[in-house]
Amino acid sequence: RMAVPGAAMLRRSLWLCLCLCSCPARGLRIHEYLYFQVLSPGDIRYIFTATPAKDFGGVFNTRYDQIHLVPADPPEACGELNNGVFIQDQIALVERGGCSFLSKTRVVQEHGGRAVIIADNAYDNDSFYIEMIQDSSRRTADIPALFLLGRDGYMIRRSLEQHGLPWAVISIPVNVTSIPTYEMMQPPWTFW
Repeated sequence: RMAVPGAAMLRRSLWLCLCLCSCPARGLRIHEYLYFQVLSPGDIRYIFTATPAKDFGGVFNTRYDQIHLVPADPPEACGELNNGVFIQDQIALVERGGCSFLSKTRVVQEHGGRAVIIADNAYDNDSFYIEMIQDSSRRTADIPALFLLGRDGYMIRRSLEQHGLPWAVISIPVNVTSIPTYEMMQPPWTFW
């Protein structure tokens, strides 16, 4: 069979339409997905999909049109952050591993972060979302915690490194129902 230009985009659009038409509206989450868009740097100006933590963390009560997504240093964010001053009032990009999802969320919260996006440490993961659950410590966290595919996290960090930038500028959450399908800029390495 000959490939038809735009066939992949059409499949994605139809899938998104089915999701939007078949699930009840609950804020900005669709099938428990939450979306954000990278505004800068331009080479990764895509809409990314993340999943909220299942039983800990807060929710987005505010939409941030332009907020910094700051990669944590060290990336696993299991203790004191070397760049904690840059995470204050921003969103931290953290890597999975080393400690629990809740511990990472609490570290970012203690540094004044507004939310945390935890990317899988399997850089080739472009389709499997891990359910982030509370650990057995009985601690809590108040800021939103999201899980991001490993490939997406890797590509964001790689772009920042290539451009010598300390952070990306993002918009979060993004209501994908308000974006015409022809304007949906999805990462080319991920199938929606």
